[in-house]
Amino acid sequence: MTFPVVGMVGGGQLARMTHEAGIPLGIKFKLLSDTPQDSAAQVVNEVVIGDYRDLDTLRAFAGGCDVITFDHEHVPTEHLRALEADGIPVRPGPDALVHAQDKGVMRAKLTEIGAPCPRHRIVQDPADVAAFAAEVSGGGAQRLEEGRWPGDGSGGVPVVLKTVRGGYDGKGVWVVRSEADAAAPFRAGVPVLAEEKVDFVRELAANIVRSPHGQAVAYPVVESIQVDGVCDTVIAPAPELDERLAGEAQQLALRIAAELGVVGHLAVELFETPDGRILVNELAMRPHNSGHWTQDGAITSQFANHVRAVLDLPLGDPRPRATWTVMSNVLGGDYPDMYQAYLHCMARDPQLKIHMYGKDVKPGRKVGHVNTYGDDLADVRERARHAADYLRGTITE
Repeated sequence: MTFPVVGMVGGGQLARMTHEAGIPLGIKFKLLSDTPQDSAAQVVNEVVIGDYRDLDTLRAFAGGCDVITFDHEHVPTEHLRALEADGIPVRPGPDALVHAQDKGVMRAKLTEIGAPCPRHRIVQDPADVAAFAAEVSGGGAQRLEEGRWPGDGSGGVPVVLKTVRGGYDGKGVWVVRSEADAAAPFRAGVPVLAEEKVDFVRELAANIVRSPHGQAVAYPVVESIQVDGVCDTVIAPAPELDERLAGEAQQLALRIAAELGVVGHLAVELFETPDGRILVNELAMRPHNSGHWTQDGAITSQFANHVRAVLDLPLGDPRPRATWTVMSNVLGGDYPDMYQAYLHCMARDPQLKIHMYGKDVKPGRKVGHVNTYGDDLADVRERARHAADYLRGTITE
């Protein structure tokens, strides 16, 4: 029997963990990586070192692959269309993936299909940002004409500016309160999306997986806690989330996947508002940080289901194994030898699951994550936080 070859573009930790999920199934992986030191390049057998932005490199890499998928969304859309024209299955395809590549395209499509979003529009310059701030503030036009940023007198109505392509983990995102603040995003020379700054009580994520023939599964909606624009902790399921709202979030994610033709894993990052609504913040069409808890907390992980989906295999059960699962990211600090911390962490918590990415330790860099699970949420959260902090060197006991 010949097992299929999955071509993975991108050599980061998502590719590493997707490859790991394919091993029990006998699935072969071929990796296009920037360097031999990348996280996935350390563990995948067949690695091609090359630039994903070069079409000839992509075409040569795709030779011998049964399907192409990704650990990031940065491959040029036109290159993906060329691969499809060559008869190579690309999952998710360029018509879907462009909505995760380009925030302007995403907002336009989500608005078209009636998905709830923050108020937004593409802006041309800092003066246009001020005009947008006036629009969303309500009654701010007069103040704008007088040369003042609209607001309540306490520094102005904040507006979120995003470069439409290339941002992640808080990069390419600015919260501005004046025309002077709004100048920086335009220096890159790419389109800028303005959004109202949403008053939210917390961030949620709805993770689903969809196959080419339309089968789809939805994981429990999770709470995602951000620190300095980077995901710090994920709690599954989201505590005290109204059952109606949880179902609405799952249905919304499934509908977005169907409308956009997504194949594979889709993460829909959401804001929960004080008045009990959800608004779409971002989309990711690949395994996602908010789904890492599924490695140890779900019957079938996001990585295993992504492999199944891109190969059009029946999808696995997404239900949780435990009452609560908590994922905490391990960020680099001033303590480079994390292996020395294993003795303490494993002895203190034999149920702890550690996942390291093989990356050099740099301050603030995601180098791994830990998963804990159990029936007492406070205990599960404390165990995850202690392990992540001890591995980083923030605490020493």
